[in-house]
Amino acid sequence: MNDSAPASPRARARVRAPELIGKGGWLNTGGDELTLADLRGKIVLLDFWTFCCINCLHVLDELRDLEEKHRDTLVIIGVHSPKFVHEAEHQAVVDAVERYEVHHPVLDDPELSTWKQYAVRAWPTLVVVDPEGYVVAQHAGEGHANAIRTLVEELEAEHGAKGTLRRGDGPYVPPEPVATDLRFPGKAVLLDSGNFLVSDTTRHELVELAADGESVVRRIGDGAFREPQGLAVLPDGRVVVADTVHHALRTFDPATGGVELLAGTGKQWWQGSPTSGPAREVDLSSPWDVAWWQGKVWIAMAGVHQLWTYDPATDTVEVAAGTTNEGLVDGPAAEAWFAQPSGLAATGDRLWIADSETSAVRWIDTEGVVHTAVGTGLFDFGHRDGAAAQALLQHPLGVTALPDGSIAISDTYNHALRRFDPASGEVTTLATDLREPSDAVLVGDEIVVVESARHRLTRLRLPEEAVQVEAVAHRTQREATEVAPGRLRLDVVFQAPTGQKLDERYGPSTRLLVSSTPPELLLGGEGTGTDLFRELDLNPAITEGVLHVSAMAASCDDDPANEYPACHVHQQDWGVPVKVAEQGVQRLPLILAGMDA
Repeated sequence: MNDSAPASPRARARVRAPELIGKGGWLNTGGDELTLADLRGKIVLLDFWTFCCINCLHVLDELRDLEEKHRDTLVIIGVHSPKFVHEAEHQAVVDAVERYEVHHPVLDDPELSTWKQYAVRAWPTLVVVDPEGYVVAQHAGEGHANAIRTLVEELEAEHGAKGTLRRGDGPYVPPEPVATDLRFPGKAVLLDSGNFLVSDTTRHELVELAADGESVVRRIGDGAFREPQGLAVLPDGRVVVADTVHHALRTFDPATGGVELLAGTGKQWWQGSPTSGPAREVDLSSPWDVAWWQGKVWIAMAGVHQLWTYDPATDTVEVAAGTTNEGLVDGPAAEAWFAQPSGLAATGDRLWIADSETSAVRWIDTEGVVHTAVGTGLFDFGHRDGAAAQALLQHPLGVTALPDGSIAISDTYNHALRRFDPASGEVTTLATDLREPSDAVLVGDEIVVVESARHRLTRLRLPEEAVQVEAVAHRTQREATEVAPGRLRLDVVFQAPTGQKLDERYGPSTRLLVSSTPPELLLGGEGTGTDLFRELDLNPAITEGVLHVSAMAASCDDDPANEYPACHVHQQDWGVPVKVAEQGVQRLPLILAGMDA
């Protein structure tokens, strides 16, 4: 028996946690409404997420092990805080909680009430509340699971000694399972046999359906896949599969039923990792779709906002386009910015891209130059037809080449099938009343749509006349931060977790990249540096815009006796809408990890 008190954790700021409020109510609680008083005695981790966001999905996976190991002391609460209008629909949140296997209570906060109370600025953001109801830490972005694990263990020891820790089951109540042949299917391809191969994402399988698109021929997987998405038929008849959560590509051979690893290590790519090399020695990051074009497999690498390629001639992978910065910037492939590319379609001289977070359709030409057909940026979306320059989409996940050279767009959050005609420059609507369409396959003069949230394939005749819809335009609900003209101090707050220090062995361990939309918003302060603070000079002639901030910090275990300390990368991208106003703030703090003093 050990009567000694636990080691005293670092002194922490004591800020009372605001109440949890959301008009959409609670999921995964058996119908109960939860309050912070109900959670007193538990360590509470609030995960502010939205289901469109790939980084949020990464964090859901990062937290699973923590959630399991500390289930009698820790309660994770997902606070669903929508970016897109569709994400504010309650049923869409219900679907997402099942689709991504969220096994903890979720508060549906369509008006961002709790987001505002906690002064959150980015998806994802994690906030730790101690058993007495005080906020003790905040983290933005990915890579914080180890730091939170350390903090949870500290809080267990501290509050166990004080008698303020309550052990036992949490408030999670699983929903009843529903029987369907497919469950949130992602993508589909037509096989040489005339059958369809579908990625049955939530069940972690591929399903072969007969030519009717309904009858199940066989299921493929048996543990091989984790949330598979994109599919592409190779010239030899095999199908390459984007094994999204395994951060890998696999092949499936319809003739033999065999599944083999093609690319990836199973680990997620982080900044500083190799960007080319032998295919099974280089990390990937949430590959979402694949296409065969120009003799290579092209990969929509949603997790890092890039396009990669796999070259079968050399059995290697490499970055083909994108900088890892999130946004909409055209130009040479090495300088272009994407935002969660999620759909690919190859034609002779173009590779079409559904760039979901910018609600855009882009394309790359054979010279390696990126262009935008439809879409303007991260915060503008809607359902508006007409000239492509003013047309609006809402988080499209799929593109399909049509015989006349036009492109069908699975306009996912508008529940619509749209069409872009490069010849006329016009966007039209082909079909509405679909439910989260995520892909479509051309079969003769019909198009078969993957209706993801209806768990089925839906066959449509390609209409000669486009459907007429009333135009709707939206901007994201997030309130702009009012900033004063002139000098603005940007501070990225980062405190290394307990027992760790910044890793300076090979030079600076932090990186900060700043830019703006429009570029004219910044007269000074843009670019890359190693300090986590920056003096920005705002243009008084520009009244509103978006500051793009990308920060990274690497910390390692602080133990001189350990020759090979474990190291952890923490990173986050912020898109901060700002309005320039005389009464605005002169300092903009963004929390990567810790608390803002």
